[in-house]
Amino acid sequence: MMGLPAATQGLFPVPQLEYQNLAPVLIVLVAALLGVLVEAFLPRTARFRAQLVVTFGGLLIALAALFFAGNTDGVIAEGAIAWDGPARFLQGLILVLSFVAFLLFTDRKIDPGRDAFAPRVSAVPGSAEEQSLTEKLVQQTEVYPLALFSVSGMLLFPAANDLLMMFVALEVLSLPLYLLAGMARRRRLLSQEAALKYFLLGAYSSAFFLFGSAMIYGYANSLRFSEIAAATSSQSASEGLLLVGIGLISVGLLFKIGAAPFHEWTPDVYQGAPTVITAFMAATTKVAAFGALVRIFYVAFGPVREQWLPLISVISALTMLVGVIFALTQREMKRMLAYSSIAHAGFLLTGVVALSQKGVGAILFYLVAYGFATIGAFGIVTLVRDGAGEASDLSAWAGLGKRSPGVAALFSLFLLSMAGIPLTAGFPAKFAVFSAASASGASWLVIVGVIASAIAGFFYVRVIVLMFFTDPQDDTTTVAIPSLATAVSLAVCAGVTIVLGVLPQIGLEVADRASLFIR
Repeated sequence: MMGLPAATQGLFPVPQLEYQNLAPVLIVLVAALLGVLVEAFLPRTARFRAQLVVTFGGLLIALAALFFAGNTDGVIAEGAIAWDGPARFLQGLILVLSFVAFLLFTDRKIDPGRDAFAPRVSAVPGSAEEQSLTEKLVQQTEVYPLALFSVSGMLLFPAANDLLMMFVALEVLSLPLYLLAGMARRRRLLSQEAALKYFLLGAYSSAFFLFGSAMIYGYANSLRFSEIAAATSSQSASEGLLLVGIGLISVGLLFKIGAAPFHEWTPDVYQGAPTVITAFMAATTKVAAFGALVRIFYVAFGPVREQWLPLISVISALTMLVGVIFALTQREMKRMLAYSSIAHAGFLLTGVVALSQKGVGAILFYLVAYGFATIGAFGIVTLVRDGAGEASDLSAWAGLGKRSPGVAALFSLFLLSMAGIPLTAGFPAKFAVFSAASASGASWLVIVGVIASAIAGFFYVRVIVLMFFTDPQDDTTTVAIPSLATAVSLAVCAGVTIVLGVLPQIGLEVADRASLFIR
C-alpha cells in the first residue's frame, strides 16, 4: 500500500506519543481487551480463573510501569495529558484501590458457589431462565473487563490536560459503571432501577460538561488548559461565555463527586448496585473526579478564581450539611454510607477552596484515607447477612459485637476513620484540609466543616453503640466467613487506616511532594 503523497503529509503529522508515560493506561486497556477475548473464546468453566490472571496481572504490571515511568514533569501525547505529581499520585492510588476492591469481586465463599453478580443480566428478574441459571451456578465474569475499562478512564481523567481528553476519559470511566450498577444478583429490580437512574443523570451531567466545553472554546479559542488560563489572564471580552462555561463544566464535575445539589443519584445507586461495585466506584470514582476537578480549577480557571471561588465555597458547605443531616435519618446501611460519602465530598471541597499547594496535598492525603476506609466499610457490609442476603436495615446490626467481635471492631475502625477520630487516618486528613482552608482565609467554611463533623460523629457512633451495646433483635442475622481475597482486602484497608492514623507524616510528606501541578 502506497503512502500519502508528499504534498499532503504535512496535513497529517505523525503524533509523538510518550509510550513509557502512557504505559499504565495502555496496559489496563490491553488487559480489558484480553478480558473481552476471554469471554468470547474460552469455555465458561475456564473464564473465571483466566479473568483473575488478566485482571490482577494487568493492574500489577500497570503499577510497576507507573513506578518506572519517570518523574520528569511535562505534557505528553501532543499536550493532551499532563505528566506531573498529582497525575502520578492519583494514578497510583486508583490502581491500588482498584486492586483492593477487585479482591471483593472474587468472593464465592460468602454465598457458597456464587458471587455478587446476576448469572445473566439480560434474563428477566424472577423468570424461569434466571432460576435455571442460578441453579446451575452460572457466573458472570464480564464484570472484570468492564471494570478495567472504567479504570482506564479513571487513570486518564485526573491527568487530562484539555477539555476534550477530559470528556473522553469521563465517558470511558462512566459507561461501564452504568452497566455494573445493574448487575446485582439479589434485589435485581432495585439494581436495574439504580443503573437506569445513574445512566440518565450521568448522561445529563456529561451534556452539561460538553456544553460548558463549547462555551470555553468560544471564549479562549482552545481546549488546552494552559491556553484557557492565558486567555482568562488577558481577555475581558466575552466574559459571559467564560462564566457560563465554568458553571456548566462545574455541574458535570460536581455530579461525579456527588456534591449537593447534584447528589440525588448517590444514595439510590449506592443502595441498588452490587455492594462490591459500590465499594469500587465509591472509592475510585471520587479519586479520579476530584483529581480532574482540582486540575481544571487550579490550572485552567486559576486566574479567575474570584469568579468561581464563592460558588465552590457555598457548594462545599451545602454538601457537608446535606450529607450529614440526611445520613442521620437513614435506616439502610448502604444509604447511610452514601450520604456519608456526600459529606466527605464537601470536606474535600474545602481543600479546593484553599487554592494552594498545601490544599492540593491535603486533598491527595484525604483521598487515600477516604478510599481505603470506604472499601473496607462496604466490604464489611457484604459479610453481615440475614435470610434474604445482605442485612440492609440497621436493626439487623444490633448485637453484632457479640456475634462477631472481630468484624464489628473492624467496621468500627472504618467508621471512626470516616468520623475523623484521632489515631485513624481520617483525623489527619480532615485536619489537613481544614488547616489549608483556614490558612487561605476561609475560616467560616472550616467552622461549618467542624460542625458537620460533629454531627457526622453522631451517626457513626450510633452504629458502633448499636453493635456493641444493644442486644440482638433478629436471630436470622449471621456473619459470613469471607474468602481469603476478601480477608486480604479488609486487612489492607485496616492496615492503611491505622498506619496513616498513627504515622500520618509519612503520607502527608508524599502527598505534599506530589501536589504541584504543571501549568
